Amino acid sequence: MLAVGDGNLIYWETCGNPHGKPAVVLHGGPGSGCSPGWRRLFDPAVYRIVLFDQRGCGRSTPHASLPETDLSTNTTQNLVADMELLRQHLAIERWLLFGGSWGSTLALAYAEAHPDRVTEIVLFGVTTGRRAEFDWLFRGGISMLFPEQGQQLVDALPAADRDGDIVEAYCRRLNHADPLVREQAALAWCTWESATPDWPPQQGLAERFKDAAFALAFARLVTHYVSHNGFVEDGSLLRGAGVLADIPGVLINGRFDFQAPIANAWELKRAWPGAELVIVDDAGHGANPALTAELIAATDRFALR
Repeated sequence: MLAVGDGNLIYWETCGNPHGKPAVVLHGGPGSGCSPGWRRLFDPAVYRIVLFDQRGCGRSTPHASLPETDLSTNTTQNLVADMELLRQHLAIERWLLFGGSWGSTLALAYAEAHPDRVTEIVLFGVTTGRRAEFDWLFRGGISMLFPEQGQQLVDALPAADRDGDIVEAYCRRLNHADPLVREQAALAWCTWESATPDWPPQQGLAERFKDAAFALAFARLVTHYVSHNGFVEDGSLLRGAGVLADIPGVLINGRFDFQAPIANAWELKRAWPGAELVIVDDAGHGANPALTAELIAATDRFALR
């Protein structure tokens, strides 16, 4: 565990070759936490793989499932600072950034703040922290494709909250004094999150959300970040992508990724021409075998640098 300030301890681990090429994994959510499966995307004989749980989730403490956990200092800027503290703690000079979904936004924020500390970047399920992206996924846009599930998310709110900002409404309920209200809000939110990664939509709750503490922390962190538009000025990560010009990158996106539509990766590629865009025709947001193969191909290619 590494103390990063504001009473937070972040869990970290390394695996692979202790003298190998450093790579850091940036998980999604926010709030998903790292899992052992990330390790399999790197050649352990070549890479020194760094995994960590971002503030408030996974094995980091205090956990966002606890109502007393203050999220006011859980911001993108502080996550970037946490990464720098971890890099220094591990005596790593430069590292490859590997991020998916929300993790790609965090990777861009870090790389644009510290380009001299980045060797390469591999992103998938690409997001760039724009308000339009948050609105698409959480404020009704994607509901055009998932109308039944979107209506269920709305209907789980009290009638008085159904016509306002749905993210703000769920924020209030996920931070409610009544634990039953928090639990019901987390269940509704995570049922929605379960439906949209792949096609056809999943019915019911994804396995990971059956852990009540995980579900509450995840829903609380996602709505916290979305209510603040990711703590990123709208469009700033695309506008700032010029500093990435000398950093090799691969952007991997499923053609049927509804959570992170391929246009996100396309716009980033336009702002960062040196990056390679790989479209996986039979993939959605989840890492199916075809998308996983492209991720491994990218890390294998950079292992040679």
